[in-house]
Amino acid sequence: MMKIAMKASSIALFLGILTLSSFAHAKDRPNVLFLISDDLAAYLGSYGDPLAKTPNLDALAERGVRFNNAYCAYPLCGPSRNSLLTGLYPNATGIHRNVQLFRQTIPSHISLPQAFRLGGYFAARIGKAYHYNVPNSIGTDGHDDPASWELELNPAGVDRIEMDEIYSLLPGQFGATLSWYASPKSDEFHTDGLQAKDAEWVLERCAREKDRPFFLLVGFFRPHTPYVSPKDPYYGMYPEEKMPIHPTIDKNPPDVPKAALLSYKKEQDQLTDDLRRKCIQAYYASISFMDAQVGKIISAVDRLGLDQNTIIVFTSDHGYHMGQHGLWQKNSLFEGCAKIPLMMVAPGVTTPGGVSNTPVSHVDLYPTLTELAGVKAPGNLQGQSLVPMLKDPSVKGRGWALTQVMRSVPRPQEKEKRKVDENGKPIKLGPITYYGYSLRTERWRYTTWNDGKLGHELYDHKVDPEELVNLADKPEHGATLKELETLMQSAVKSSFPPDGVTPPVIEGPMWVPNLTDPQ
Repeated sequence: MMKIAMKASSIALFLGILTLSSFAHAKDRPNVLFLISDDLAAYLGSYGDPLAKTPNLDALAERGVRFNNAYCAYPLCGPSRNSLLTGLYPNATGIHRNVQLFRQTIPSHISLPQAFRLGGYFAARIGKAYHYNVPNSIGTDGHDDPASWELELNPAGVDRIEMDEIYSLLPGQFGATLSWYASPKSDEFHTDGLQAKDAEWVLERCAREKDRPFFLLVGFFRPHTPYVSPKDPYYGMYPEEKMPIHPTIDKNPPDVPKAALLSYKKEQDQLTDDLRRKCIQAYYASISFMDAQVGKIISAVDRLGLDQNTIIVFTSDHGYHMGQHGLWQKNSLFEGCAKIPLMMVAPGVTTPGGVSNTPVSHVDLYPTLTELAGVKAPGNLQGQSLVPMLKDPSVKGRGWALTQVMRSVPRPQEKEKRKVDENGKPIKLGPITYYGYSLRTERWRYTTWNDGKLGHELYDHKVDPEELVNLADKPEHGATLKELETLMQSAVKSSFPPDGVTPPVIEGPMWVPNLTDPQ
């Protein structure tokens, strides 16, 4: 086992910054503990999943408000995390792919943790906040933003270091394809287990120093592929023969647009029913392992007396498919991929056991947390504050959530004669770009592909929660479709910057702001 050492500068900062007394006392301002999982759909007991064994997250949901219809802005790690941590939609961040950071598009924008730093908070990160190449970047800063944090901890466990036994559909490839392993090593040897221990260490020191509140983000790597977790006890919680099997991709009805199924990967043709069950078992086991680490951190919060003044958030970067619609993993606009778990505990604000059914978005977290903590936020945030829903879960708020995706795929070989230029040379045709927007209201999901040119979808969640019947071309739903089209146009327009232009990605060294840069 290896554990990456802290930067010397980070150690010095951590030993000194907590004793500063020039800011308001921590007792007057709430702490923030932000817990985020990786590639976790709403496979939790508190969300009604019949198989999930997630007692710690279920208990956390009972302490505050669970948002039953929360959605990511983009079902892919990099764009989603940039959106969440900037409070802006991908059309405003300019980030539509992994391995990119908002400093390459809107470099002077203030991130969520940076806003807390500028407000006098101690801001720390353990594990994954922005995008990482999993598993290869585990133990490093990944594609992180230095201005967001004063302390970064990057432990690496056996799931990164001992990878020889991992099964993968593509041998030797783990992060982007289905892969899993039941490890003989116990929790404390795995990265998420090490991160839970590090979180306890940080919380203990924050509890002793009363002069500054903290913003601590713990980014778990599970259940991201490879689905590696201790065999005992987590695999035993999910007998392989009881894992559900969904119809394969060729069983989708003909009215599902081709663009809606583009996230399917060719190597998934190898999946047999036996492999499907093993894969799903490993995914669930990874969830329960991650849940146990959440429990250790929450126990530390309670033990240290921080529970009365600490806002706790738990979410995931996006949803995930485990065979629904014949799809696996992420990057689709169906419910299972766009929906995320989201629960919040805000002492003195939330009522235990609250459930909000109105659609909300990742972009809403930035304005919510800054309002709760009295931290100044940028004026260009695109989300709504969820504080009214935290106080009264029946409040409707905006009433919709927008998720988008963009994919470029190689153009198929043309059967007819290829076009030529004026000199008779064949014209090289670039890839085809598919872009989709999906609007979720409390009852409906409406999705369009390339502004409807490549198809559209309408699902009634009142009677069809699995989105199996596309109603978009049914005459009896024409009025509903027209209403949602109008709402979609307004929502998409609001996702762009005021000038309506998505900022381009600037390749090369990123500009890093000074902490004293004006807001």
